[in-house]
Amino acid sequence: MTAEPLGAAKLEVRRSRFYAHLYRVTGPEDAPGVLAGHREAYRKAAHHCAALRCGSVEEFKNDGEVGRPGRVLLDLLRRHALESHMLVVSRVFGGVLLGPGNVGRAFRDAGEAALREAGITR
Repeated sequence: MTAEPLGAAKLEVRRSRFYAHLYRVTGPEDAPGVLAGHREAYRKAAHHCAALRCGSVEEFKNDGEVGRPGRVLLDLLRRHALESHMLVVSRVFGGVLLGPGNVGRAFRDAGEAALREAGITR
């Protein structure tokens, strides 16, 4: 990976595995490199959803996943008032369809676990 994560977590939901990492970024220009490194590390993952908050820039990517998991991750960054951070969660599909609601909850839970690992709690 191009950057060391501040916190990392793994969550399993109905055989799908979710790998969440929280990164500190200096600007929006860091995002493509962080995401590329994350994609490289988790090649088996079908989806790499991400959210970025840096200054006035707020972005999220759903990467083709059902529901709006990127928005869920962005909401986590907002709720914890994290600026200059990027949250990336990759899903390795386990063969069971979760549906949009359960997918959103799984991405949120994985993101929250990565925040806890980084020592960020509310």
